[in-house]
Amino acid sequence: MSIKVIKSINEMHSFSSNAHKEGKKIGFVPTMGYLHNGHISLINKSNEICDVTVASIFVNPMQFGPFEDLSKYPRDFDRDLKLLDDNGCNVLFYPSVEEIYPKDYQTYVEVSKITKILEGAFRPTHFKGVTSIVSILFNCVKPDFAFFGQKDAQQAAIIKQMVRDLKMDITVQVEPIIREADGLALSSRNIFLSKEDRETALALYKSLAAGKDAIEAGERNSEKIIDKVTANIALYPTVKLDYFAIANEKTFDLAARLEKGNSYYLLIAARVGATRLIDNLLITL
Repeated sequence: MSIKVIKSINEMHSFSSNAHKEGKKIGFVPTMGYLHNGHISLINKSNEICDVTVASIFVNPMQFGPFEDLSKYPRDFDRDLKLLDDNGCNVLFYPSVEEIYPKDYQTYVEVSKITKILEGAFRPTHFKGVTSIVSILFNCVKPDFAFFGQKDAQQAAIIKQMVRDLKMDITVQVEPIIREADGLALSSRNIFLSKEDRETALALYKSLAAGKDAIEAGERNSEKIIDKVTANIALYPTVKLDYFAIANEKTFDLAARLEKGNSYYLLIAARVGATRLIDNLLITL
């Protein structure tokens, strides 16, 4: 096994400093583990454009709400390590909770506007946890490039905003969603779906496709597109829709009307059985 596992912040600092002294570009893929091909696509992209690829595995307690069970988040370190090694990742940063959040920890990073809508409305403390841990990991790894998946489009937009606002010298790249052959977006949470729920979960992608079809047929009124998507979701009585929304790709402002020359995310979140899933499509006019 050629991958290097680093558990201490001091060792991570030292590794990154030495890599930069050698003129190497560092690519970084932050994860919470239980990796799938979506994560591996980010590793592959980093390998393509950077000299050194670092992944992290850290199940961040700060981004779990009071009714979200941190202990149930899936974990399989040995499997993850082999996947990273097999796909050319150079370093796994694997700190403990105590290493990241010592007893006297009291500093948080929060983006104010786009964290309040959609996922932020349903999970009010979530993004404060995300931006805090990502800023910590950026300071530990010191990457030149950081890679995130489009499936968490709002999260990626928030991290881009944080990087701009805090003048971090990091290029954030958002890579396309990786899907199963039938369209289901890959997610670590898919393991919680029963066989029946797995079939039902396709409702999210099919409903997004209904929205895309309406746009391709010429509809530009967001309310009418939303009506078509919610009508499609209603065909699946066991799916509980949290939201469907249309947001501008660059600003993440919710769009009342779609305008030519812009790109928009069609965003959906729903519960399928006991599992909450999110998905999106990016549409360019």
